[in-house]
Amino acid sequence: MSGTPTNPEPQLSVQPSSHPEPEGGLQPPSLLQPPVPPQDPPHTTQIQQTQIQQTQIHQTQIQQTQIQQTQIQQTQIQQTQIHQTQIQQTQIQQTQIHQTQIQQTQIQQTQIHQTQIQQTQIQQTQIQQTQIHQTQIQQTQIQQTQIHQTQIQQTQIQQTQIQQTQIHQTQINQTQIHQTQIQESNPGLQHQVKPVWKNHSRRLLLFGFFLCAFILGLIYYKPHNPQHRRTNQESKVTPCLSPACQWASARLSSSADPFMQPCDYFLSSCGSDRLSPGGRGRLRGQGIPGHPQNPKEETAWTTRRRQSAERDDRGLREEETLDRKTVLLQYLRGILESNHSAGSAAEQKARGFFHSCLDNRSIETAGAEPFLTLIQKLGGWAVSGQRNRTDLNSTLSLLMRDYATFPFFNLYVGKDPNETPPGSTKRYIQIDQPDLLIPIEWNSRTLKSQANTQTLRPFLASCQRYLALLGAPPSSSMLHVWTFISLSSELAVAAAPLQHRLASGRLYERVTLRELQTKAPAIDWLSCLRAAFHPLPLTEDDHVLLHNSLYIQQMSRIISKWLKKHEPSTSPVQTFMVLNLLHTLMPALDSRFSDTENNLSVALGHTEGVAPRWKRCVLETERGFHSVLTHLLRERTAHREAEEIIENIFSSFKSKLHELNWTDPKSFQSVMKKVQSLTPRLLTTNETSTEAVIDQLFSEVTVDTHGFFSNYVQLLSMWQRRQSQLLAEQVEADDILAVTPILLGEELLFPMGMFVPPLFHPSYPRAMNYGVMGFLLAKDILHLILPDISSQSDTVMAVGECVWGHYLTVTEGAAFSLSAAQQQELWLQYSALKITLQAYRQSLRNDPSDTSISGLSHTRLFLTSFSQLNCDSDPYREFMPLESSFLITVVCAESDLCPAGLQCPNQTQQHSLHTC
Repeated sequence: MSGTPTNPEPQLSVQPSSHPEPEGGLQPPSLLQPPVPPQDPPHTTQIQQTQIQQTQIHQTQIQQTQIQQTQIQQTQIQQTQIHQTQIQQTQIQQTQIHQTQIQQTQIQQTQIHQTQIQQTQIQQTQIQQTQIHQTQIQQTQIQQTQIHQTQIQQTQIQQTQIQQTQIHQTQINQTQIHQTQIQESNPGLQHQVKPVWKNHSRRLLLFGFFLCAFILGLIYYKPHNPQHRRTNQESKVTPCLSPACQWASARLSSSADPFMQPCDYFLSSCGSDRLSPGGRGRLRGQGIPGHPQNPKEETAWTTRRRQSAERDDRGLREEETLDRKTVLLQYLRGILESNHSAGSAAEQKARGFFHSCLDNRSIETAGAEPFLTLIQKLGGWAVSGQRNRTDLNSTLSLLMRDYATFPFFNLYVGKDPNETPPGSTKRYIQIDQPDLLIPIEWNSRTLKSQANTQTLRPFLASCQRYLALLGAPPSSSMLHVWTFISLSSELAVAAAPLQHRLASGRLYERVTLRELQTKAPAIDWLSCLRAAFHPLPLTEDDHVLLHNSLYIQQMSRIISKWLKKHEPSTSPVQTFMVLNLLHTLMPALDSRFSDTENNLSVALGHTEGVAPRWKRCVLETERGFHSVLTHLLRERTAHREAEEIIENIFSSFKSKLHELNWTDPKSFQSVMKKVQSLTPRLLTTNETSTEAVIDQLFSEVTVDTHGFFSNYVQLLSMWQRRQSQLLAEQVEADDILAVTPILLGEELLFPMGMFVPPLFHPSYPRAMNYGVMGFLLAKDILHLILPDISSQSDTVMAVGECVWGHYLTVTEGAAFSLSAAQQQELWLQYSALKITLQAYRQSLRNDPSDTSISGLSHTRLFLTSFSQLNCDSDPYREFMPLESSFLITVVCAESDLCPAGLQCPNQTQQHSLHTC
């Protein structure tokens, strides 16, 4: 017991029970205490305690590890939060710095813009002051010159009078001396001297009378002399100092002046091939001083070519500036590029659309992805192997309604010319054969269209290129291309050119939609047309006009055959529709697609060049935002000035008709009756919508300035809604891009698009407006009302030959006869110039207060402005055998019309030209 200590044995204490002990001395089992476990040996107890301690230590370590990990995680979370907070703060700081930089940049740009505006205003003010000063100097010099000349004349007259008086007095003195001598020598002759004195007095009185008459005649002749009147008129013109006049003055100064260059002012690059050896004419310029075909004048021509190139570099090329359609598009471009923040919402959307069209960088960056996304929206296509939508008519309805795409037929709205009464404004849905993508030729022998092998090769290559750009697998793309070409060829066989359809009476065939459904059952016509012209309530009894019923029937049979021949998931019909949609959306895709299209055009022999991007963007903007541009053009049109020049030109035209030598009095009466019934006026739009109404019309349009594809898709939808509106309202469609007058009933209408700068401006001198726009109006009226005048009047041939004779005389050309069309065009343009000049002179008589440019007299400014119209393009230009500006030389043959002579210092023109 005294060795190793032992643990005392555990004692089990039994607490006395609070319950009475039952009888028998036994407790219930439930109340018995648990049995005491047997005691372990001492060694086992130590092991257990050690394990317990180790377990506790392990648990403690685990707890500590968990605590440490928790602390690490919390630390990491805190560090992450701190880092994120720092990043956010940094981003906020960077954003604030970027916004500050943007604001500073905007402020700087605003300041720069304001500075430029101020500098421009200062420059304009200086230019105006300089012009005023120069004008005052010129007027002062002219006045001083006149005063000096008058003083010289008066001095000469006084000196003449003094000399004559001195001579006369000398004669008298000599006579008196002689008489005195005679009297002294012979007093008897004194009574005979008196008659001699009487004779001298009579002579003196007669001389004084003639001298007074001469002075009075000189005083009267000077202001009534035409040359003096022109000089006096030129000294009294009021300069036009508006910005438009300053631009016009710069343009006139860079162009050939007929009165400074009388030998070659009428030479122009426009239409220089209209007379050539192959065209029965001489080489243009042969014998003309300064022309390259005149070997004596090679140096002069080289100099003039260099000057012309310099003008081209300054952007003043006539052929680009004076083409009427280009002028209008440039004017609309200026409106769209202007930054008017105060414009309406619709105006801002139109400008945003235009700028997104010019954003080549965004278009190139987007690539083909927008179109591929659209294909998936339409249900996919067989080329990609993913095809969900299988119903032909549902896809076709969607293409017609939202994308203005008509793969199998063309669809538009128009009148029926066969309808009675003729003046009806009712419009119909018109269904025509489509503009097939495949190039085809008309075989006049078989009376069928067919594809040419030479044209199919480049077309095949372009189709392969399109599929490659859209990500089609090379292994299957050829199969899809061949099926597309095969389907296109079958449809092309049923198509026919317009002339053949017109001759065979296939145009304007009126049928109901029920009858059309029977003719071509493959298309659900009622459903498709309701989608295209939503929300119009079309019915099966509504009429439509067909322009090739045979094609429509054949097209239906071809589609039904192809749908039965192929599985819906691999149907070439769907591929055909998608490729037509690609052609519709081509303007909104990157340059790879447009380059492919242009290469095909060149391979097919099409020589017309590609229009510049800005011009295409203006046309597309007008297509979608027609109402907006119409409103903007109407606001900027000078209505009063335009109406005035229209009325005066038409009045002068009517008086011109009486000067013609008519071959048949009935023809004259018929023409005069037609002319008297016409009412000329400016064609203003029928829409009188306010900005609020236009804003509401485009309220659902959202424009992304960097997303032209989505903008263009909206444009197609807007254009199709415009067709629905045209069909529903039955009103005349306004074409704001028109640049020539039209006859509509008893009205002669002149579009607003004609009266835009630089052809017309309300601040221009009237001489300039009449010389340019007045001549165009007169020429258009003559073309429109007297298309066959050469067969109705002998005057046409006589005047045409006279004008042509002037040209041959001036240019030393070999004489040859002109065709009747050429003679008529010569007479017409010469008559248009004289009509315009007469109208302007009448305008001056009514209101003499016209302004001028560069100090030119009114008539000279009129003729100089007219000389800028060499490059006006119209359908009759090919019949004009010479440049229109040469007519100035012919008009100036009448000496009282021009402010100065217009003679070229050439030996061939020493004789005067006769009047035509």
